[in-house]
Formats: sequence, C-alpha cells, structure tokens
Amino acid sequence: MDESWDRRIESFWNETDGRDPEGLIARMTNLARERPEGDPGALYELASVHDFLGHENQAIPLYQAALDGGLDGERRPQAVIQLASSLRNVGRATEAVSLLEAFSDDATTGSASQAFLALALFDIGRSREALQVALTALAPTLPLYSRAVTAYAEELEEPGRQALP
Repeated sequence: MDESWDRRIESFWNETDGRDPEGLIARMTNLARERPEGDPGALYELASVHDFLGHENQAIPLYQAALDGGLDGERRPQAVIQLASSLRNVGRATEAVSLLEAFSDDATTGSASQAFLALALFDIGRSREALQVALTALAPTLPLYSRAVTAYAEELEEPGRQALP
C-alpha cells in the first residue's frame, strides 16, 4: 500500500465528524479512485465510510469484496468485525455469528470480535451463550475477580455445573 495514501486515509478518519455525509462519501470515493480498480484496501475504506454513516446495506458488499479480494494486514480483522456488525444491524445476525465464530482474536482488534459475537448471539436468541462469550472476554481484564468470572462463564457453557466460589 502507498504510504502517502495511507496517511491521507488516516487524516480523513481523524478529521471526520459525520456532519457532511455526502461530502465524506465523495472524499473517500476520490481517495479510493487513486488505487487500482478492485483494490481491497480502497474497498474496505469505502465500506467503512458507508458503515460509519449508517449505510450498512451499501457497506456489506464492499466489505465482502475487500475480503474476497485478499484484504490483509490490520484492515482484515477490522473488516471481518465491521462486516459482522453490519450484517447484524440489517437483521442478518445468523450470518454475523457464523463469521465471528470462525474468527480468532488478534493484536489489532483484541477481543472486540467477542463483543460483536455476543450481540449477534443475543439477537438470534442464544442469550446464555451470548453472556458466556461476553464474560469469557471480560474475565482477563478483571484484576480481582478474573477467576470467579471465568468459572461463572464456564458454568454457563455447561448448565448444572457448580461454579467455583
């Protein structure tokens, strides 16, 4: 990827406030046109601006095209999570669950995928599993109660099992 282009993309996001939706889409479209047709990074950025503006139906095919086109680096895990979130927001939570269950946490996004997985699981009526996913992701961040929350999360996974005190 062109470092100059990446810097301009970073500047775009740093300056974006969402007050001029048409202007934002136009600016990102112009930036994307600087890249070769079908460039996964450009498709991802276009998807992201649509998503940011609440236009998930326009974002979804762009995210999918970016991923199918070989999107890599730090943008790839973000695209997976953002695609799943958009799918959930348009009522396609089952697809979001499938996408996120196959996704591994990584250094770029941390456990963010687990938060979105929990939301999607809740949306499809799998509340116990949603809570278990959320607690499992949260537990490592708790300095005093990590062990207890982990045990409670495990209990949710196996109904009837007694949690540790």
